[in-house]
Amino acid sequence: MFELGILSVILLAVGYWATLRMAGRRDDVLHGKFVQAEPGAAANAVEPVAAPRASTDSLQSLLAAIKQDLKDAAQR
Repeated sequence: MFELGILSVILLAVGYWATLRMAGRRDDVLHGKFVQAEPGAAANAVEPVAAPRASTDSLQSLLAAIKQDLKDAAQR
């Protein structure tokens, strides 16, 4: 049972290493060279991004299309 635990840890480490290597992050994590964000990027990340406003007409047409799809699905 102990051998199974050791084998599981080794397989987990190999899988982690392979994932990092495929993602191109092997050197960043193994050698402690973590990717640093640009100074200006941190200030922009705090501000929320406003979603574009949809017009009433587009929402009404979307609602009508959904109702029609539901009616079609109910008839099948």
